Amino acid sequence: MTMIATKKTLIAGLTAVTIATMSFVAPANAGGSVSIDLQPQNARQANAMRLGLGIYSIINQAQNGGSIRQRGNNNSAGLAQNGGGNLGIVHQEGNGHNGTLNQNGNGNSYGLFQFGKNTNANVNQYGNSGTGATFVFGW
Repeated sequence: MTMIATKKTLIAGLTAVTIATMSFVAPANAGGSVSIDLQPQNARQANAMRLGLGIYSIINQAQNGGSIRQRGNNNSAGLAQNGGGNLGIVHQEGNGHNGTLNQNGNGNSYGLFQFGKNTNANVNQYGNSGTGATFVFGW
């Protein structure tokens, strides 16, 4: 149990250091983005992620297994699903985002979340019962 907590703490610490270091490298007005992709490593993690995405979709009143939610200006988004039982979410806050999610197969769940400004993310998910999430932060 301690080893798992230590690994999680180490990963969180390395992520924080990486993000903090990146902020010193580029001037604030230079623009850029950082992306974090989450892919479950086992069935338990996949079920937890599906549950989280399902709760998000209920709270945001997603219909027909898909949801696009945008807050800001000059954003564009697309969601295409081919198959049954898929859940796709594209959530963008800020300005100038472009995000697409394409799912082919059955029982897939994926969330694409973009924040800040001027980010561009495109996700393609193929197969059955896949799950994941991508978070993109732009400045």
